[in-house]
Amino acid sequence: MKIEDIKVLKGPNYWSVRRPKLIQVRLNLEELEQSPTDKIDGFPDRLEAMFPSMYEHRCSEGAPGGFFKRVKEGTWMGHVIEHIALELQTLAGMDCGFGRTRGAGVEGVYFVVFNYMEEDAGVYAAKAAVRIAQALVDGTGYDLTADIQRLREIREDTRLGPSTGCIVEEAAKRGIPYIRLNKQSLVQLGYGVHQKRIRATIASTTSNIAVDIACDKEETKALLEAAEIPVPRGTVIRTEEGLKEAIDKFNYPLVIKPIDGNHGKGNTTNITTWEQATKALEAARQYGRNVIVEKFITGFDFRVLVINYKFICAALRTPAAVTGDGEHNIQWLIDETNKDPRRGYGHEKVLTQITIDQFTQKMLDEKNYTLETVPPKGELVLLKSTANLSTGGTSTDVTDEVHPANIVMCERIARIIGLDICGIDIMAKDLRTPVSENGGAILEVNAAPGFRMHIEPSEGLPRNVAEPVIDMLFPDRSEGRIPIIAITGTNGKTTTTRLTAHICKSAGRKVGYTTSDGVYIQNQMLMKGDCTGPLSAQFVLKDPTVDFAVLECARGGLLKSGLAFQHCNVSIVTNVTADHLGLGGIDTLEQMARVKAVIPETTYKHGYAILNADDDLVYNMRRDLDCNVAFFSMDENNPRIKSHTAGGGYAAVYEHGYVTIMKGTWKIRVLKASEIPITYGGKALHNIMNTLPAILASYLFKDISIEDIRTALTTFVPSASQTPGRLNMFEFKTFRFLVDFAHNPAGLELLCDFVSKMDGTPKVGIISGTGDRRDEDIKDLGRISAGCFDEIIIRQDKHLRGRTAEEIVNLLVEGINEKKTKDIPVTIILNEKEAIMHAYNNAKPGSLVTIMCDVVAEALDLIKDLKEKEDAATLVTA
Repeated sequence: MKIEDIKVLKGPNYWSVRRPKLIQVRLNLEELEQSPTDKIDGFPDRLEAMFPSMYEHRCSEGAPGGFFKRVKEGTWMGHVIEHIALELQTLAGMDCGFGRTRGAGVEGVYFVVFNYMEEDAGVYAAKAAVRIAQALVDGTGYDLTADIQRLREIREDTRLGPSTGCIVEEAAKRGIPYIRLNKQSLVQLGYGVHQKRIRATIASTTSNIAVDIACDKEETKALLEAAEIPVPRGTVIRTEEGLKEAIDKFNYPLVIKPIDGNHGKGNTTNITTWEQATKALEAARQYGRNVIVEKFITGFDFRVLVINYKFICAALRTPAAVTGDGEHNIQWLIDETNKDPRRGYGHEKVLTQITIDQFTQKMLDEKNYTLETVPPKGELVLLKSTANLSTGGTSTDVTDEVHPANIVMCERIARIIGLDICGIDIMAKDLRTPVSENGGAILEVNAAPGFRMHIEPSEGLPRNVAEPVIDMLFPDRSEGRIPIIAITGTNGKTTTTRLTAHICKSAGRKVGYTTSDGVYIQNQMLMKGDCTGPLSAQFVLKDPTVDFAVLECARGGLLKSGLAFQHCNVSIVTNVTADHLGLGGIDTLEQMARVKAVIPETTYKHGYAILNADDDLVYNMRRDLDCNVAFFSMDENNPRIKSHTAGGGYAAVYEHGYVTIMKGTWKIRVLKASEIPITYGGKALHNIMNTLPAILASYLFKDISIEDIRTALTTFVPSASQTPGRLNMFEFKTFRFLVDFAHNPAGLELLCDFVSKMDGTPKVGIISGTGDRRDEDIKDLGRISAGCFDEIIIRQDKHLRGRTAEEIVNLLVEGINEKKTKDIPVTIILNEKEAIMHAYNNAKPGSLVTIMCDVVAEALDLIKDLKEKEDAATLVTA
């Protein structure tokens, strides 16, 4: 058995709209297709022995033990691998439980789909699950612990930390979308113009000056001291001579730390000897030349959190330590402490396991202890110099004990430094009395303070400290979103997208939109090529100048990665026809409709899905939607339209020569189709059809008026700039050239319908077939062309996609010969440029030459160049 392909789905997708994060494995069982689990000796017992916790997998039985029952009765290995991949992640601290295994349309090949928390961990789990399943089949040993530990390491390396993570989770609860901008902790909250950013717990609202001040401990101390905030006495040094002077001035005990350190790095506390002091100086110098020496304040270590200049909570922090029992050594005590079920690897649990490192050894050396030392009963043996939770420390919530004077002091400190998210480290005997009276002091002020000690304290009440951060970034319960119109279908989606974007832009919106030829921000092309996938959509949603998004969403991106967004305000499905069938496991029109249905299924409950009522597959999508539905049709008497509008629903129809919006029983005649330039006087029926969902989608936004829509319809002119590759007509002196991107049978039929209504004889067609389409689809292109054109030139696409040029040409010719009713000259010129030049050089007066272009930009550039040369020659002659 082998993995043929792995895809990471990051958004709503073919398998699930509500569980967007899925791994899709294309698995070939090879010889195991003939060996279900009940036919492999000992397999069920070996699986159960390796994964006893899988007893909780209910599977289709719906009860604990259900999966094991299926295995004993007999199931295929893809199903087993699905469950192993889920359980591996769960055992590594990533609870995952959704999976599907379905046939891929080829015997022995399956799609194994399961959810993940961290994508790298999900991919690793997929590969490990196959290895484990093979070992279980073969009856060989397997080290499961190594895979689980590796998954833990991947999780810690890739996931957001607990501080950033809790902010993102709070945003998601409130409906605020987010985009992770790098592999660290930089995250965008919200879309477009409404976006905010966080990096760890620094927000885009946080002052850069304040962060600089907080990172300079001496400057922080000077500002606080000047404001009568209690701080330890101290000085800045660089050399051992300076260290001697500081000791003489302040006496032991001392603290030595780098001036611009963080997270306790390079800090040494409770220094009582010269030897300790020189070692501490060297440790601090690892992080900078300037080093702070200050009086060591005795007491307890407290952290106070201030957000948006308001006191939020406080915690008592205790360094990692063990308490002697007079019987066992320090190593044993550490091992026992680590057995606490609340302690885990990294940040997976409330507490982190205590590890032995150089800092631990240093602290033991100072007491003349080793790991074999048996400390007296009741002695607290500190194992770390700082109270960070990530090194095994603990925290106790003391929010309700903080004296009002200390609350005022901490809010003042945040204002003095200028930090809107501020962590204040205080050393004092307690916070129940004013620090200014109990001998305590402010040790540090922290930008990007950790939240874990507050959201998951070892003792006391957890505090939702992410909520005030989100309140600060998004006041008035705003969600940070911009309107999104998402458009899909087989044909017409690019023109519909461009027209919709043009209407919104004409209404004053700053629009970003994606199409099959590029990404546009406020009408400027910023990315070129087929940009109908999630990366292109994300490009628009990340742009800080955009306040409205119109996104073309094609099949390819959906199947490869899923959508870039969780919800849209309005969705449009233009049609579903036979194109791209046989690719990516999508073999039928019904399956293709399921792919396209992902877009309307992401529509907000209060939003609208606009569906083609003339297309049965599209119309049937309404059944699974939890949003408002509107329809469009080329026939106002369509019974589906009549029934819908009779109930007060919205529709857009073509009636009596008008494109019309129907609101219940009322009609709003927007404009005569013949007055809309992209319809070529009403001859291009498919562009009338494309206009209908565009006007309806725009109208549903209350700030876009009918007048805005009318103006936009009359100014959207078919041209190489506004509609590249979509009915671009070039008038030469004695003939015309029509350029269109029609690339499937349904699209070519619509193009040919338009060509048949146009003047011009003979009608010449430059056609091609796409290599990754079915034989029948390529032949259909030949059949349709034979019914439309008087002459045919066959060219080839730049990329053959798995076929030879000869195979494609033969299929096209076969289709032409099946359908032609007269003698049609067929010329084969495989190069697109040469084919265009041949048509140009041999064009008869009055002819109409139509090209189904492959690379739109190159074809348009060539034809525009020919037109410019002809125009220039005419001027010279004149």
